[in-house]
Amino acid sequence: MATNTIVAFDLYGTLLSTDSIAEQLGKHFDAAKAKSISTLWRQYQLEYTWRLNSMECYEDFSVVTRNSLHHALAEKGEELRDGDITALMEAYDNLSTFPDVNSALNRIATDPTLLAVVFSNGSRTMISNSVLCSRDLAPQAKVFQDFITVDEVRRYKPSRTSYQHLAEKVGKQPSQMNEVWLISGNPFDIVGARSMGMHAIWVDRANRGWQDAAMPNVRPTAIVCSLEHIVDEINRQRNSSH
Repeated sequence: MATNTIVAFDLYGTLLSTDSIAEQLGKHFDAAKAKSISTLWRQYQLEYTWRLNSMECYEDFSVVTRNSLHHALAEKGEELRDGDITALMEAYDNLSTFPDVNSALNRIATDPTLLAVVFSNGSRTMISNSVLCSRDLAPQAKVFQDFITVDEVRRYKPSRTSYQHLAEKVGKQPSQMNEVWLISGNPFDIVGARSMGMHAIWVDRANRGWQDAAMPNVRPTAIVCSLEHIVDEINRQRNSSH
């Protein structure tokens, strides 16, 4: 693996649409409320991981996901029975892919110089379920050489430890960080990878442009509006460095 360019795909918000869970929430609430709860659920899911990192604590991502759902429901003055909560958690293992995923993964699969992995905050069980059992993603599961999770180092992205773990798992030394490309729709993930010397492509599906200013001098290697363009960007960078 060390002789190839690694393409590390974030899972939630990049390959899988976390917004698609609104359909399941729609079984319990009207469309507007389902959408707002879905948005809050994702917001608190991320916020909780950052809080835990700051406190040097760790909870399994499935626990974080369940707790953030309870928070989102409470904020909207709603509650669900335990069985309904369990059903929503199971639905999280079968999120829909974005429309551009299949064509992008097909291109990766035909290029022997690129090796794809999943790199996620999710636990190994969550990742395995989401990739292998997902109606949309399971047919593409063989594209991925490995599922890499922060669970093994108990630090969520964008901690430096998480990206060091990614590099180690794919056989890259600290001097080879630029042989790893992170693909993510999450700006915090892009900044984390770039700050470690990795390449990173931000998937700007909303076409809003880069706005993250946590580290103003740290920007994506490339920005695409569709995953279909990532191989072109990787090849452009590799050709320009020769």
